[in-house]
Amino acid sequence: MKAGKLVLFLVAGGLFGTGFGAWDPALLFVMAGAVGVYGMGMLILRRFDGVKLPSAAASPIDRQLVIGATIFGIGWGLGGFCPGPALANLGALRIEALLFVPTMAIGMFLAQRFFGADR
Repeated sequence: MKAGKLVLFLVAGGLFGTGFGAWDPALLFVMAGAVGVYGMGMLILRRFDGVKLPSAAASPIDRQLVIGATIFGIGWGLGGFCPGPALANLGALRIEALLFVPTMAIGMFLAQRFFGADR
């Protein structure tokens, strides 16, 4: 994805989100912090010769990708967790995570079993 396109999506998302009046900028600060840390890390790594930096693999947007992304987004919206924070909250024994993580694991198992989703 080109940087200009990403900025356009972020600006449009920010404007759309503020239109509802209950916008919380906390996630914006988290994202800005993550982008800053990533950017500094990449600048440091580029100074080392021989360090192979990962590049994004171009893959086509197909039906499976769209369906999988939709299911992931619905699960995230309904559960309120994405996989990483869900596991962290499991360690804190939050009831939401105790319900979400086993359900997520079942979904992962079923996806692997029926669709061979091991990419």
